[in-house]
Amino acid sequence: MLIPDFYTVLQSNLSETQVDAHIKLNAEHPIFQGHFPNNPVTPGVCMLQICKELTESATNKALKMSSCKNIKFTALINPFTDPELQINLAIKSDSTSYKISGTAYYGDTLAIKISAQLTA
Repeated sequence: MLIPDFYTVLQSNLSETQVDAHIKLNAEHPIFQGHFPNNPVTPGVCMLQICKELTESATNKALKMSSCKNIKFTALINPFTDPELQINLAIKSDSTSYKISGTAYYGDTLAIKISAQLTA
C-alpha cells in the first residue's frame, strides 16, 4: 500500500477479470488535514492509486498506470460523511498490459468513472 492506513478493504471479490470491493476511507488520515483543512476531500490521485492497488491484488502483479483514457470525477468524496465506497472494475489483459474500466460509488452517488491501462 503506497499510502499506509489510507483505506481498509471491508469486503472484496477479486479475480483476474473483475474487482468488486467495498472499502472504507480513514477520515483521520493526515492527507485530509491538508486536502482541505476543515473541508476534507479525497484527492483524485489517491482514488486512482486505490484502483491500481485493487487491480494489483486481483492480478497478483505489480503494476504501474501507463495511460488514462478517461477519468471522470463526478462527486466529491468527503471521508467524514461518506467514508465507504463500492469500487467495481472490469479487467481485460493481454500479455503485457491490463485495461481497467469501472466505477466508484458511495450510496447511490457515482463518484468516479475510470478507463485506464496498467502495465506490469
